[in-house]
Amino acid sequence: MEKTVYSVQGKELRKIDLDDSVFALPVNDDVIYYAITNELANMRVGTACTKDRSEVHGSNAKPYKQKGTGRARRGDKKSPILVGGGTMFGPKPRDYSYSIPKKMKRLAMKSILSLKAQNDTLVVVEDFTIESGKTKELVAIVDRFAKDTRTVIVLKDDDPLIKRAGRNIPTVSFLSFNRLRAHDLFYGRKIIMLETAAKNLAEFYNPKAEAD
Repeated sequence: MEKTVYSVQGKELRKIDLDDSVFALPVNDDVIYYAITNELANMRVGTACTKDRSEVHGSNAKPYKQKGTGRARRGDKKSPILVGGGTMFGPKPRDYSYSIPKKMKRLAMKSILSLKAQNDTLVVVEDFTIESGKTKELVAIVDRFAKDTRTVIVLKDDDPLIKRAGRNIPTVSFLSFNRLRAHDLFYGRKIIMLETAAKNLAEFYNPKAEAD
């Protein structure tokens, strides 16, 4: 697949051939769904906790006698049907995380990249960084390609300067080419990919590497 490489000023510089095995695959909706669901499940904290009747603080004494009152038979005040009593079948701390096959996750990432490339929501930009770390410089670049929309910038490495410049921009998130997230990629309205990152993705998702 051929894509245009743009400068940070928004001008066309040259053409680049993107690997068809990464950017021109048929979109597999099923694996995209499984990958996003897996990421969301792994993000869940799972710390919700309720007390059952054995854990509620209170007396174990019978509140009133068994017979003669015309009321229901009551064992203690911690019954789940009383105010202040325990909770029936409430949540307990648990681990929601699970893993999916590596090949499935890789296919999901390639499907999303192919979807974005085919829909022309993926823009390849020459490598750049923000030496000053100032937000306004990054905003000026991003606005040339995706103004006021959810944007994902795919970096060639873990660049602390560009991340520092973008931490105050709520609509911009950053991903390294070797640590992509299906959720962020799929829901990003615009993907700005650095030129080196696009080349590195071809090697990272090489089919031969998956077989090893």
